[in-house]
Amino acid sequence: MCGIAGLSLRPGQVPAAAVLDALTGALAHRGPDGAGHHQSGNIALAHTRLSIIDLVTGDQPLLAGPAALVANGEVYNYRELRRDNQLVCTTGSDCEPPLHLWRRDGVGFADRLRGMYAIAIHDRAARRLVLARDPFGIKPLYLAEVAGGLAFASEPQALVAAGLVRPRVRREARDELLQIQFTTGAETIFEGIRRVLPGETVVIADGAVVERRRRAALPEGGPEEITEQAALERLDAALTESVALHQRSDVPYGLFLSGGIDSAAILAVMARLNDRPVLAFTAGFDAPGAADERAHAAEAARAAGAEHHTVRIDEAMVWRHLPEIVAAMDDPAADYAIIPTWFLAREARRAVKVVLSGEGGDEMFGGYGRYRAAMRPWWLGGRAPRARGAFDRLDVLREPPRGWRDGIEAAEAACGAGGRTRLQGAQALDVADWLPNDLLTKLDRCLMAHGVEGRTPFLDPGVAAAAFRLPDALKVRSKGGRAAGKWLLRRWLEANFPAARPFAPKQGFTVPIGAWIAGQGDRLGPLVAAQPGVAEIARPDRVAALFRHAGEKHRAFAAWHLLFYALWHRRHVEGMPAEGDVFAALAA
Repeated sequence: MCGIAGLSLRPGQVPAAAVLDALTGALAHRGPDGAGHHQSGNIALAHTRLSIIDLVTGDQPLLAGPAALVANGEVYNYRELRRDNQLVCTTGSDCEPPLHLWRRDGVGFADRLRGMYAIAIHDRAARRLVLARDPFGIKPLYLAEVAGGLAFASEPQALVAAGLVRPRVRREARDELLQIQFTTGAETIFEGIRRVLPGETVVIADGAVVERRRRAALPEGGPEEITEQAALERLDAALTESVALHQRSDVPYGLFLSGGIDSAAILAVMARLNDRPVLAFTAGFDAPGAADERAHAAEAARAAGAEHHTVRIDEAMVWRHLPEIVAAMDDPAADYAIIPTWFLAREARRAVKVVLSGEGGDEMFGGYGRYRAAMRPWWLGGRAPRARGAFDRLDVLREPPRGWRDGIEAAEAACGAGGRTRLQGAQALDVADWLPNDLLTKLDRCLMAHGVEGRTPFLDPGVAAAAFRLPDALKVRSKGGRAAGKWLLRRWLEANFPAARPFAPKQGFTVPIGAWIAGQGDRLGPLVAAQPGVAEIARPDRVAALFRHAGEKHRAFAAWHLLFYALWHRRHVEGMPAEGDVFAALAA
């Protein structure tokens, strides 16, 4: 896991050394173990390194003939790529094979890569800069038009910090964020900064994009015919292979273990593959009535022989560190799960530099309740995912959010084609936007804030091939009169790791942020309402009332989104430092 950045300018222009230094400095938290630059003519690359594989000779940029590469992430099948393609490599780095594949195969070089990556290659002979991002969008990459050409970086804030882009908010994206907690598509919340889309390869020449191609994350087609037993055997093989690949590391690794079945499945396979106890980390909330997964996780950890570490999070900790946590989310995702993820990463960094996690399990196997709603016709209570927004019917904003579902609706049309069922369409919709722009952004930023690499074994081509085209009945089925998602994964756990209690009623993971906001509502409401970013979009008296009544679920989400946006706007638009606790930060 690292940080990358660079520029491709028009002929005759030379990237300034001060700009490269600023980009590198802004990404230092992503790569605290070293930094490197490459510059040739009108193209420059910058890299900050978090050393995970090949600690001795893996520094970047990597060079081969006229080509130079910088990369963020891990190519897990680097050994197989070397062997099967007879590549002659001079380092042990997992990122060197892509460089040789580019020289041999050109723009299709990423088709054979299995991993999470954002890659930049400068080929002097071809006079091309090539950017590539993994199909699930696990690793971030952003592109911006700047004076004289194009710039790219692992985080938008680096482009802003280097003075390449001014932080202006796009209204459409802001309304999306307020309503659904993340933003969709290629455009970010910042004017002029775009995402390189998941699976996209972009070819740039003389400061302009000349070619784009895209690699799909999910297999095409509707459900296949397969028996449950055959599907279980295939799933076992796919999970075992994926976890084995995701454990490739020259530094210690561990697991984020919740009380749910996704991380329990990863734990079961890790325990099977490892000689030493798995290091597992679980967060819990010290708050009355809060769902606490620590006891269930501890039970699973004991059954697997894991070394279990727990992190207790209380209200005072959240108010003290929330400005820092939100500051890490430069591409904003107002997902309250950023809170436990940030604290878990801080704790894990004491023992490991790599953690595996269960992100993607719901999307691959059909776990969310909204999938079951999407399967039903409208006359039986079915509804499209994210049909309602957080501020609907609250009359808090000065103007109703406009067009906030446009991005979702565009993705819905594309994701439901090709013979897919309603369930597959809903899964594909989440893989297109929710996964990369919420869950994976949260994981990336919260972990990289502490110099920890996050890995997601469910988001693997082999697992996707084994899971996505399963019959709907192997994803969603009733047991004991209750509909259960992730049926096949539960059946696999029932046979391989019953300590996970795969068919127990789902407790649900919630952060008690609504109760905490309500308890401080009289103090927080006026502070949030007075923030420039909030004052221009919301009525102060309605904001204050919203915060006083944030104990109610609907109002809790809206209040949290406004609190997040107020802190985010202060840091990433107004440029204020994330200092002090939440009250001091908002009062400054």
